[in-house]
This record gives sequence, C-alpha cells and structure tokens, in this order.
Amino acid sequence: MTSDEGIVYDRSLLGVEHPIGSFKVSRDMITGFARSTGETKSIYLGDTDNLDDLVAPPTICNIFVNGVSRPDIKLKFGDMSFFAGQSIECKKDIRPGDTLNASTHLDNVYAKTGRSGKMVFAVWQTTFKNQNGDTVALVNESFVRRNRAK
Repeated sequence: MTSDEGIVYDRSLLGVEHPIGSFKVSRDMITGFARSTGETKSIYLGDTDNLDDLVAPPTICNIFVNGVSRPDIKLKFGDMSFFAGQSIECKKDIRPGDTLNASTHLDNVYAKTGRSGKMVFAVWQTTFKNQNGDTVALVNESFVRRNRAK
C-alpha cells in the first residue's frame, strides 16, 4: 500500500484487469430494456423483422455492471462510502446475437475537497468487447469515501 496526497490504498490494483463475465445479448433483452427505460425510437424497439435494424440503447451495459464485485483497494479514508456517478462511452453498436466480454480495472484514485470536507474518489472502468474483440462500450463508475459530518 502507498500514500498519495495522504490517500492510503493498495496501488498494485491500479490498471489491473479483472474479468467480470460473458453476456449473450438477445433481441428480447434489447427490446425489453428499451421499453423499461421509456425508449421510443424504433431502432431500439425492434419494430421490424430485420435484425440488422435493431441496436441496443447506449445504456444497456448497466444491466451487466449492476452489482459487480470489485477487489478491495484497502482505502484508508473516511467512515462512509457511496456511489458518486457513472458515464458510458459507446464505441460500437451492440446487436442481437452479440456476446459481450467484460473486464474492469481501477482507473484512478484521487482526493477532492467539497462542502463537507475532503473526499476520496475511486474510479473503475469496465470495458465491454464483442465476440470479435471490438470494444463496444466503456463504463466509468465513481465511488466516494468521506467522513460523516459531525
């Protein structure tokens, strides 16, 4: 473990890929997800019999990152933690029949001072690749630790 800016954590985990799993994407999965999120575009709803006309909504990777178990970085800061945000970068269409292989890695750990004082953020990046090895999406998730207000 090392300390940067007074942040103590297991730095050996930075950039190390951790497989999450393999996920088969079906037409029903895509259309069900689209309907559940209120999508109205026919390209996401499968209003055609042509599979080439159907693509997954950009946020479909949320299905696969929800509840992912990540290694403990042994962060020595704060007495409370919570989810701080997510961004999704779509690189290529996800289509019915695709098999997505996902892995995650610790991308960054940094401190920031807010209204409640110092906070430490841990950012994990999950990469989704299709069966051809093409990166289809990058999902960045931030988690924060801070001390409870007294």
